Amino acid sequence: MYLSRVQIDVNNRQKTKSLTHLGVFHNWIEHCFPDEIRAHNRYRHLWRIDQLAGKKYLLLLSEERPDLTELVKYGIPQTAMSRDYDSFLMQIQEGQIMQFRLTANPTHAIKRPDSKQPRIVPHITIQQQGKWLADRADKLGFQLVEQNQDRFSNVPELAAFDIVNRDWPILRHGGRRIRLSRVTFEGLLRVKNLEEFKQTLENGVGRERAFGMGLMTVIPRG
Repeated sequence: MYLSRVQIDVNNRQKTKSLTHLGVFHNWIEHCFPDEIRAHNRYRHLWRIDQLAGKKYLLLLSEERPDLTELVKYGIPQTAMSRDYDSFLMQIQEGQIMQFRLTANPTHAIKRPDSKQPRIVPHITIQQQGKWLADRADKLGFQLVEQNQDRFSNVPELAAFDIVNRDWPILRHGGRRIRLSRVTFEGLLRVKNLEEFKQTLENGVGRERAFGMGLMTVIPRG
């Protein structure tokens, strides 16, 4: 697998003026893999938008190395890069403490009396969104490490991480404008089940993974 990144050229409005909704970002990602397009065999690629030190980045996780010429289409020249990710995954150990960042789409299902299919609705409050992540940690192969007990003593789920961004980006689909809940979490975790945790890093977390949600990245601590 490969983890790739490019700095988006936000100061060049002529270049980035079409980046108005998540579907455009999705198409950008798709065209970074021309061999898949030619073979009519497209794979799901995890990606997200990061805001770091006043700069905006596209981060991409994929099985194959992307075409860097396409990756820099909306980026600043010379900022596109791709690194082998498998070697990093092989170094992770059970019990290891890691700093994480996750952008996800926290939702829950509501039963509908007139349908077998539930209605999927977003979690709205910080408390609901925090509990959404805390409830899934065990199945995702990790344990959240509490660090802010005093600050969030009345909301235990938030003692292990911060919610650093919440917004509602637009997805245009079939003539409709859909707003998706996008939440970015940062905190500390302990690897509890190594294989399940690796699957989480490779496959993502939650819904809307084709549209910039679900990618978790980690940095070893200590």
